[in-house]
Amino acid sequence: MYTYNNLTLKKMKKITLFTLILGVLFSCKEAPKEERVEKEVVVEEKVEEIIPDRSANFPKDIAAIFKAHGGIQAFDTQNTLIFELSKPEGNEKHTTDLKTRHARIETDKFALGFDGKDAWIKQDSTYFKGNPRFYHNLMFYFYAMPFVLGDDGISYEKVDDLKVEDKVYPGYKISYGDGVGDSPKDNYFIYYDAQSHQMKYLGYTVTFFSKESSEKISLIEYSDWNDVDGLLLPKTLKWRAYEDGVVGDIKSERNFVNASASKEKLDASIFSEPKQ
Repeated sequence: MYTYNNLTLKKMKKITLFTLILGVLFSCKEAPKEERVEKEVVVEEKVEEIIPDRSANFPKDIAAIFKAHGGIQAFDTQNTLIFELSKPEGNEKHTTDLKTRHARIETDKFALGFDGKDAWIKQDSTYFKGNPRFYHNLMFYFYAMPFVLGDDGISYEKVDDLKVEDKVYPGYKISYGDGVGDSPKDNYFIYYDAQSHQMKYLGYTVTFFSKESSEKISLIEYSDWNDVDGLLLPKTLKWRAYEDGVVGDIKSERNFVNASASKEKLDASIFSEPKQ
């Protein structure tokens, strides 16, 4: 049996008190703070490509024509052009990739296209009897005037004015370098209003089938226009009789509806031949 004297008790009290003080001090010590790591959230912004203005690359009059129709830069920013050619038996819907010139034409009776290499046609009958390679971009070229005259590989030459009744229209001849397109020997003749610089007439030759230069010029009158997403494109084309520089009567006309220009890039499969 243990006994404690007064001195021992005093020592024990001191130890107990010291232990109590240490316990209070440790319990009052600030708990360690949780380290907060702030994560930086990166938001990717889609930067729109800046398209340069090519106006300075063309003769002054040609650049003025582009400007009168919305500007070559505005045309260059677009990726897709869609329009319908009105026909009594049903409209033709034309879709063109403006950068690759891949094309698709759709009707109730046939579909026709160009994938960059081959022209194709799908139909249940022989309704379409033309040449798909020739036709896939024929109406596109007439419709997308004057902007297609800003393509690479083109030369411009001033020509005599075109006189129609009591008015004259200044003009340029457009020719192509060797190997440019399917018909590099084609020529175009653009005539424009001297005040507004809007194009008024287009002369053209056809060499696709013969592959030889031609002196036979067909003439289209551009009579009225539509604002298609900032581009001034034709509403009606009128083929006129034309011989020896004399403009004659209207022979036929074509009307265009439901046109749109878009920066949207369509999937290339749209222009490929359907598998079935």
